[in-house]
Amino acid sequence: MTTNENTSAPATIPAARRLGATGPSVFPLGLGCMGMSALYGEADRSESLATIHAFLEAAPEGMNTLLDTGDFYGMGHNELLINEALRTAPTAAREQALTSVKFGALRTVEGGFTGYDGRPEAVKNFLAYSLQRLGRDHIDIYRIARVDPDVPIEETVGAIAEAVQAGHVRHIGLSEVGADTLRRAAAVAPISDLQIEYSLISRGIEDRILPTARELGIGVTAYGVLSRGLIMSRGLISGHFSRDRALAPGDFRGMSPRFQGENLARNLDLVEALRKVAAEQGVSVAQTAIAWVLAQGPRHGVDIRVELSEADLAAIEAAVPAGAASGDRYPAAQMAHLDSEH
Repeated sequence: MTTNENTSAPATIPAARRLGATGPSVFPLGLGCMGMSALYGEADRSESLATIHAFLEAAPEGMNTLLDTGDFYGMGHNELLINEALRTAPTAAREQALTSVKFGALRTVEGGFTGYDGRPEAVKNFLAYSLQRLGRDHIDIYRIARVDPDVPIEETVGAIAEAVQAGHVRHIGLSEVGADTLRRAAAVAPISDLQIEYSLISRGIEDRILPTARELGIGVTAYGVLSRGLIMSRGLISGHFSRDRALAPGDFRGMSPRFQGENLARNLDLVEALRKVAAEQGVSVAQTAIAWVLAQGPRHGVDIRVELSEADLAAIEAAVPAGAASGDRYPAAQMAHLDSEH
């Protein structure tokens, strides 16, 4: 289990973790770069570049770091930003950086989403553009952002497997797929990891998806561990989000059911319960939430100044029980695109 969240680097360095049975070993905390280009309001370019550099340099020598992006984040802006960050990073940090790229989302000039394209010829097209924008000769993990309902997952994964054979991609990943789709994809080619939302208030994967991933030797890259935050101070369960917080125009959270009305009030009540547990440990709410997710994977190397005993884990889950969150994690129209929810 690794996490993919826009957070500050930890003070104490955890041990590397391997993404499944076939994927690379990486720093346990990945850097999700979406909010640096889109969906969380206006972002500061200089701050974004500085954040990427700080993240790359936080890992010990020889440990890979994982930068996650999508070719549709800011219509290619995010990949160009990562390109610039890598070009201007110290050589050692740059050489340790791995890229995880999602593709397939279809956009409009106005910024809307109109569906997903997983056809083999589209995979090749998306890949060519991403390699150009990133300025790299390969992508380390390549995955379709959402399953194309009109294209069998076997065909999409098969096209990525051809890119692996050609040397343009190192590993195949998946995003937001259910257990059955995970099995079908894994029957075609080795899958390194499944990127999916997983946090104290998003635990739906525990029923079928997580056990299936473990059975198949597929890693889980958890995103949204603080529930939608560009940095630690902005996620719903970071401990710093308030009922009266004003969201910028275009901020995804303004449409998210969990940030609406009574749903928000009930969810923040859960955060206050978690705050009491964190206070007993002498750490922040954000540290506790991140440490809980990391503890669902290998029980070693999870130190971010938080040591969670079995009693601590029980106390955390008593404060925020499975299924306690109010509201879906996406608006209804986007929930319909989630194979993981069907």
